[in-house]
Amino acid sequence: MSVPVEAAPGPVPWVAMYHSVGDCSDDPYRITVTPERLERQLLWLSRRGLRGVSVAELLAARARGGGRGLIGLTFDDGYADFLTGALPVLRRHGCTATLFVLPGRLGGDNAWDPLGPRRPLLTADGVRRAAAEGVEIGSHGLTHVDLTRADDLTLKAETAGSRAALAELLGTEPDGFCYPYGTVDRRAVDAVRDAGYAYACAIDPGPLNGPLTLPRVHVGQNDTAPRLFLKYRLHRLRRRPVEGLR
Repeated sequence: MSVPVEAAPGPVPWVAMYHSVGDCSDDPYRITVTPERLERQLLWLSRRGLRGVSVAELLAARARGGGRGLIGLTFDDGYADFLTGALPVLRRHGCTATLFVLPGRLGGDNAWDPLGPRRPLLTADGVRRAAAEGVEIGSHGLTHVDLTRADDLTLKAETAGSRAALAELLGTEPDGFCYPYGTVDRRAVDAVRDAGYAYACAIDPGPLNGPLTLPRVHVGQNDTAPRLFLKYRLHRLRRRPVEGLR
């Protein structure tokens, strides 16, 4: 799916960042929400006339002059519990999402996290199943390394190499990329652009601006209705219009 963009700056899109959806009893990085919490969060959105969609769908709608009432839903790392914890909840609420996976770690675990439990990642079959359910698959790099510290060979493998691996796995090249750890600099952006991605998600890209450095909002287990409301309202107040997006 090609993601069209426009030259004129536009309001920053609201893109929520999730990771694991399951048991959060041992969660030192606060990256997990329970399916019940995700259910309540999506219900909060729907009661306000909002619906979560993939980033590709959100950007395409905005390029057509629409997108009102849509927010982006992203899930980083490609945890296996996406299929059991997140996907059924998304279906019930008529939502889609973008799942950023690591093709160099399929069937492995979150070995990059020094603390906390080992969480299994989706296998190749699991990624294909998510794609068959209408989930947009994007790259989170090949093996989850900080691109701002990578040498040239590693940087190319993590960006262009991961895109080629996902194209072989799914039969189509992904449009989206997500910077591991949210860290990004101009060199990483240039590598992502050279690899052919149409957009890329960060967390707080600082002075960098454009469709290859989209900011996101972390959503976790503690985000009840009042916190979600504040995050939704403050996001646009704190962010500059995004260059290259309508």
